[in-house]
Order: sequence, then structure tokens, then C-alpha cells
Amino acid sequence: MLMNTKQKLKWITFASAVTLAVTGVAGCSNNVNSSNAPEQTVRPSTDTEGNQPSATQSQLPPQQLSIMLPAFSTSYPKDGTRVLAEIEKRTNTKIHIDWIPNSSYGDKFNIILASGKLPSIMFVSDAKNSSFVNAAKSGAFWDLGPYLKDYDNLSQANEVILNNSSIDGKNYGIYRARPLGRNGINYRKDWLENVGLPVPQTIDDFYNMLKAFKEKDPDQNGKDDTYGMVLVKWTGVWASGFDIIKLWFGVPNQWGIVNGELVPEHETPEYLEALKFMRKLYEEGLINHDFAVYDSSKWIDPIVNNQAGVIVDVTDTARRIDQKIHTALQAENKDEPDKQFVDNLIGVEGEDGLKALPTSGFSGMFVIPKSTVKTEDELKRVLEFLDQTNDADIQTLLYSGIEGIHYTKENDYIVPTTDKTMADSELTGLGQLLTYIPEDRTLKSKSKMTPLSQKTDKLQKEAEKYIVPNPAEPFASEVYTERGPQLNNIINDARIKFIVGQYDKEDVKAAFELWRKSGGDDYVKEMNTLYAASQK
Repeated sequence: MLMNTKQKLKWITFASAVTLAVTGVAGCSNNVNSSNAPEQTVRPSTDTEGNQPSATQSQLPPQQLSIMLPAFSTSYPKDGTRVLAEIEKRTNTKIHIDWIPNSSYGDKFNIILASGKLPSIMFVSDAKNSSFVNAAKSGAFWDLGPYLKDYDNLSQANEVILNNSSIDGKNYGIYRARPLGRNGINYRKDWLENVGLPVPQTIDDFYNMLKAFKEKDPDQNGKDDTYGMVLVKWTGVWASGFDIIKLWFGVPNQWGIVNGELVPEHETPEYLEALKFMRKLYEEGLINHDFAVYDSSKWIDPIVNNQAGVIVDVTDTARRIDQKIHTALQAENKDEPDKQFVDNLIGVEGEDGLKALPTSGFSGMFVIPKSTVKTEDELKRVLEFLDQTNDADIQTLLYSGIEGIHYTKENDYIVPTTDKTMADSELTGLGQLLTYIPEDRTLKSKSKMTPLSQKTDKLQKEAEKYIVPNPAEPFASEVYTERGPQLNNIINDARIKFIVGQYDKEDVKAAFELWRKSGGDDYVKEMNTLYAASQK
């Protein structure tokens, strides 16, 4: 049985997270004895009381499904093309996809929402978008929480991510899973070996690594031309490297709980300690002095160009950096193909042990409008389709296409087609339908399964044991919707000025008081009202 919001938040407090990769085997029913049976029998769903429907979906006419998805290119699969036709065959559906350019998806979403003419399945890119939240609260979308337990795959949804994607404790959508434990440290492995240091375990070790990367000629070129860590623009509530590093000092993830009430992270004493650490790194030249204006699109360039040795970010960045280093060396005929230049780790330990910053665990979600899907029976058929998209064979269809057409197999790996035009017209973009619940079961491309990639996958799953959840993640704040940018800018400006030495401790405290007077008081009050209601 799914937990209510109060149970979820209590569970989060003592368990932090459950693993995203829940082990489970899902399959289709095979007990069809007639020689005239269809090629695949679709699993029957049960109702919320556990009663079986009178007929399996395979005995029903194909379900008509309209789906609204973002498009990231100008070429995408049209209705009825080969991959979609195969999915329709296996799921007893007839699918129409309305592709919306991603750059204008938010605007189009609001227009269609206002029109009332909604598809059967609608992708929501921002689960806390005010227009969506208001529509959900007014009853425009089905509350799916009570039904998830009836489906082989959806019943294994991660409780932390369900909580993060919920609105006031209700799950109006099927989330698209992303690794919870994705954040950590990426570092030049060859540099660490050159300066003779072990992999860092503590905050002091991390500092010593950065210092050695600046002072001990880690690239061995005989020049004083390196520094420790590269940072990029710090904007909004997401300050990238700092938001990961601050947890090492005991800072909560955006909101902490003190005496039963939510407290903003910057009002904890640990927050200032984390800022002092960043200031020390800045004063000693261990981070780039232009971090406040450094473009994130150039983030990995200093690592590839032998200028800096560390990035604190998502740990899959390590693979991208390593590939770019090999590419650069190949251009100079200096590559060592079997050498791994970059490595990663979850983090380093502070006084309270290892702490990791989680992602929200999802990238958008699928919602089901009541105006289009009018009855419970219709809803169950839509949920059955979404459940089936998580079977291994259909995940691979959505991601890689049809074997022998869009890819061939080499042992347990795929070799994608080189016919990009064909792939774009029949496959590219269908991966937007993947929700990966309970896990990613797609066949993998051999070219992407390097030792570093395999390590990163394991690292991100292990990191889930150490994540620090945000207890206020499910709440949608009207105050923040109205004043969020202004409040974010006050904190962002204060921390930058403190790190670069323009502010002292008292200046920072004054900025925090300004935050309170500029809407922070109302924001804290509203969030605590929502939090108290969730505990009842």
C-alpha cells in the first residue's frame, strides 16, 4: 500500500531514500491456450478494490490514445511509423502523438490547458508550475496514487520520488525517473596520481587535493598554470557546486526541520560555515575568480585544457570529460586509448558522515486529464499502457527501435543504425515516453558501457543511501511563485559577496533579514502551514 504524505515524510527522515533500482520482474500473461490467441496478451489490471475486470484488454478494441510530448528536433516519428506501429500491436492501442517544440512547450501547455481540449496523456515538464498546480487542485487531473498498486511496474514506484513529485500529498502524474544520487565530485585521476595523494575521504582531504592541484604542478609541464576547482554562474536556489558542498558541513537541503518546523537552509549556523570554506578556497586561488560570471556551457573546458582538476556536479560529467580529453589527444596523435583520465566519487565526509545532494529524482511527469479520460475504466486502460511501457522489450523499442531495422545485437549490447534520417523519422524522440519505473531495463549500447560509465551507474545507486531529502519538496508555494526570483537574488548576491570578500558576517546576516522582510516571512509561514497540514 502506498504511504500517505505524513508517512512518507516520516519515512524520509529516518531512511533518507529507497533505491531507485527496485528489483522486480514484470511480464505479460502467458496463459493463453487457444491457437487463435493474439501474439501478446496484455496484462489485465485490477480495480482499487482488487477485482479483476470482466475482459482482458486484448479482447477489447484498440485503445485510442492521444499523447502530448516535447520535441527536441524538427524531425520526429509520425503516427503509424514502424516503431509506433509495433508498440500499438503489443499494447492494443492506437496512438496519436502531438509533438510540441520543447522551446515553446511551456507556453503551449498553458494554452492547451486553458482551452480544455486535452490529450489522453499530457507531459508536464514542471510539476510545480502554478497553472498546472491550480488545475490539479481544482480537479482537472486524476489522482493516480490509489491506483498504482494495481500495476506490475508502477506499483514499484520510488516513494521518495512520489513524494517529490506530489502536490499536497497527491500524485497527479507518473514521474519520469532520473537518478536520485546523481551529484558528487569529478576529478582528474591522473593529476591525483601525479601529486601522490589518495582519493579524498574527508573535507580536509578535499581541500588538500585542490591545494595540490594548484601548487604541485599536477600536469607536470613545469609551469604554475593550474588551480583546483572550476565553478560556474551561481543563480537562483540552485548554486551547483556549493549546494553539494554545503551538505558536507551539515546544511539541510533547502529546508531543515528544527523543533518541528521548517527553517530555510541559510538560517542554519552550518550554512555560514560552508560559506567560510568557499571563501577560503577563493582567497587561496583554489577556484576560478570569475566563477560568478563563468558560463556553464564552458564548465568542463578548464578540466580538458589542463587548467583545473575538479568539478563538483553530476557524476556522469566524468565520462563526458574523459571522452573530450581522449578526443583532444587524438587530434594531437598523443592519445592513450586505455587510460582513464577522470574519476568520480559521491563526496567527502564531514562531522556527520557522508552526505549527498539528491536530484528531485524525476524529469517531468505524465498526467491524465479527467475531461478526456472520463471514467475509471478508461483511466485503468491508460495506466495499463503506461505500465507496459516499462516492460524491458517496450523500453528497448522506445529507446532503440526494432532489432534488425534500427539496431543489431552484439552479445548483450546494441549497435545502433547509422541511418540517421531513418532513425529520426521513426524513432528519435520516442524516448520521451520512458518513465523507467522501477528501473532502466533497456538494452545498452556497447560504446557507452565503458568501465567509467559502469562505475558511475553503480556510484549513483550507492549515493541514494546518503542523500539528504528536502522535506518541503512536495509543497507548491503561492508566495514563492510570486516573489521567488526576488528572494533568490537576495541570497545569491549575499553569498557571492561574502565569498569574494565584499561582505562580512554581519553583512550576510543583514541580507538574510532583508530576505525575511521582502517576502521571506510570508514564504516561511506558508511553507510551515503546508508542512503542518501534511503531518495530520
